[in-house]
Amino acid sequence: MLKVIPPRLRKPALYTLAGLVFAAAWLIHGGRTWWFSIVVLVATAARVAAVYLRAGKDTDEGALAGSRADERLQFLNARARALAGIFAGTATFIALSVAVAAGRTWWPYAAILAVAGLGYLFGLSNYGVGEQDPAEEDADDAPSPVMS
Repeated sequence: MLKVIPPRLRKPALYTLAGLVFAAAWLIHGGRTWWFSIVVLVATAARVAAVYLRAGKDTDEGALAGSRADERLQFLNARARALAGIFAGTATFIALSVAVAAGRTWWPYAAILAVAGLGYLFGLSNYGVGEQDPAEEDADDAPSPVMS
């Protein structure tokens, strides 16, 4: 599906969708804070424009924003996301601990940690950690040149 959308528009389209969903949530929430949905829409429009303009530049940041990153930038992006996950998991664990100690509602924090843990396990299974590469299996069966 993403192949249909040009690379330069992929991230702006994702940010637009996320902003519209969040603005709709504030609008549906209603009450005296319905107007915050307008603030969300304006902020979303500014962010989408900034990402679109950055994606047009021939820099590392432009390549990341334009979904045309090389291996080095993809590795950098993966490491940055991993660090963000570590920070989010740590903050959630701290919030869970504080909520339990204060006798407050704790289950949302436990649910977030459970989803993060399942995502981690899914990532391990999806990227094949622990599986042997087929090329390595063939190499194990071949006689060693030293033993000949």
